[in-house]
Amino acid sequence: MHIYEFGAFRVDPVRRLLLCEGKQVRLPAKAFEILLVLLEGKGRLVEKDELMRKVWPDAVVEENNLTVNISALRRSLTESPGEHRFVVTVPGRGYQFVADVRQHGGQRTTESEPVSPANQAVAEINAERASTDGEAETPSSGKSWSLKSSRAQVAVAQTNGGARHTRIQSSARYIGGEIKRHKNGVLFLLTALLGTTIVVSYFAYSRYLAGRSKAGITSIAVLPFANETGDSNAEYLSEGISESLINSLSQLPSVKVIARSSTFKYKGTEVDLQEVSKALGVEAIVTGRVTQRGENLSISVELVNASDKSQMWGEHYDRKLSDLLAIQREIASEIVEKLKLKVSGEEKGSKHYTESNAAYQLYLKGRFFWNKRTAEALKKSIEYFNQAIDIDPRFALAYAGLADCYVVPANRLPPREAMPKAKAAAIRALELDETLAEAHASLGRVFSAYDWNWTSAEKEYKRAIELNPRYAVAHQWYGGYLAIMGRRDEAIAERKRAVELEPLSTIINFELGLAFYYARDYDRAIEQFKKTLELDQNFPSVHNFLPAAYEQKGMYNEAVAGFNKAIPLTSKSEWTLSMAGLGRLYAVIGKKSEARKLLNELKQRSPQEYVPASSIALIYAGLGEKDQAFVWLDKAYEQRVFLMHNIKLDPRWDSLRSDPRFEDLIRRIGLPE
Repeated sequence: MHIYEFGAFRVDPVRRLLLCEGKQVRLPAKAFEILLVLLEGKGRLVEKDELMRKVWPDAVVEENNLTVNISALRRSLTESPGEHRFVVTVPGRGYQFVADVRQHGGQRTTESEPVSPANQAVAEINAERASTDGEAETPSSGKSWSLKSSRAQVAVAQTNGGARHTRIQSSARYIGGEIKRHKNGVLFLLTALLGTTIVVSYFAYSRYLAGRSKAGITSIAVLPFANETGDSNAEYLSEGISESLINSLSQLPSVKVIARSSTFKYKGTEVDLQEVSKALGVEAIVTGRVTQRGENLSISVELVNASDKSQMWGEHYDRKLSDLLAIQREIASEIVEKLKLKVSGEEKGSKHYTESNAAYQLYLKGRFFWNKRTAEALKKSIEYFNQAIDIDPRFALAYAGLADCYVVPANRLPPREAMPKAKAAAIRALELDETLAEAHASLGRVFSAYDWNWTSAEKEYKRAIELNPRYAVAHQWYGGYLAIMGRRDEAIAERKRAVELEPLSTIINFELGLAFYYARDYDRAIEQFKKTLELDQNFPSVHNFLPAAYEQKGMYNEAVAGFNKAIPLTSKSEWTLSMAGLGRLYAVIGKKSEARKLLNELKQRSPQEYVPASSIALIYAGLGEKDQAFVWLDKAYEQRVFLMHNIKLDPRWDSLRSDPRFEDLIRRIGLPE
């Protein structure tokens, strides 16, 4: 019988031991058998079918069993994902043992090497069974190791039904005989009973796991893949692969998939997967690493059961950058299979929006910069989406991305310039693919925030939610629409639903607080705004409205401090809201000179850069100068100021509501009284 040695490891097939520097290494039985098959292969590629046939000769099992045990073997050999010191994966084919192996024939391991009581008991039981039914050789027979004898040694741990009952009875008869033959029979009995208990427990746990496996995973989070390239310019690739997997899995009807804005809070941090699972409310987590060297791309992916951190599936891909689209589709398909989901072929493969790798990489770069939500980043994002469209004019996702860039106020573009472009891009995306929920939501945003076409806005929001009920942004924006329509309870419910879908999204958490603020429930608004700040202390929008909520409660000192903190934080995005809020507050509490100073600064900046006229009108309203307030509100109407319709909801405009000019403005915007 051969003893195998490689590196610091030693494998004793007879005693079924894996040793590292003389110490026993724990290894599941099937993983041990896989190791033996690979070692007997003497460096050749062992196909997956061959491995499964030899390791599970009398059972029909899924490939997942093989990948799980390969992962367990790698962990026992201290291989990290992506390492190839011992076992190499040949994608789509099988596995190869690549380390130098030394063989020693016929020698037994020394007495100092440990043998677990359970292993010894099983070996002795199988030795006895071999003498009666010929299914196994005894350890001392000196014959070459065979899969047949290997199976016999672990027969008790791998059978079920009647066969299992028969073998346990046989084991019991053997134990009884041993009591008569051994002076230390009681001690042997206890040891054997312990071994039998372990085996029975193994059966019970295996059946439990099998039941869970058949049920399938119903919730999953894809954490941002780590960029191990060492080049920040490749960051778009690791983020893009993660986001694309999220989008692909989100198309599955029976799975809750956590959105990007929540999972990417964990980017660049060491995390405990069980804690992440609890925070996000998921059963499984996908992690990965990406390395790019020129045109060579290396991707390692793991699917982990969050309850016990066990690996459900893992794979390593070494491909060319030009194969990026194919790799992502392959990964998504593998994950769907490992989740044991019943999906159609179309859902399993997800949609193919482009066949151009070049266009797709430009799209990933566009999304990478869009997610930063700054004026500078959005400008780059628009450039990349347009380049992708130039390469593939039928790339619907690129048009949807372009619409998203123009529909957010962070682009700092005048609405009359941005919104028509957003509308055109969203319509083109839907011409190419009417089922894009994101494009419907963006079009609804244009109808609501710019066209003031309320009927069409609700239609688009509802269509987006119908196509993808888990698209949190659609619920978020639809909640805003409902608030404007005076349907406050529905508005809060929609935004709560958005938070459920994306519990760690700062903008969605903020807008739930905004719903409370517009409903004039200031205590709940303050509470929700503070929760949002726990996610991001520097999130600009919160710092604009938390002080406003303090103001409505008469907490003027807190309000002034809040606005003063907001101005430097929002200088590159929403600074006009901060200055307008502080200017109005100064006017209300009698500091009119300070209010006019801020008012003049806004008016001076207005010719050089886009300043919403509503910001200037708000300070005039605080000063009690109604005529000037309406002059600037009319200018805001002409500007089509983003979200101008919120003047109907914001309590800071209450001093103007009794004026007929305010009612006329509400009528022109098309809002219900």
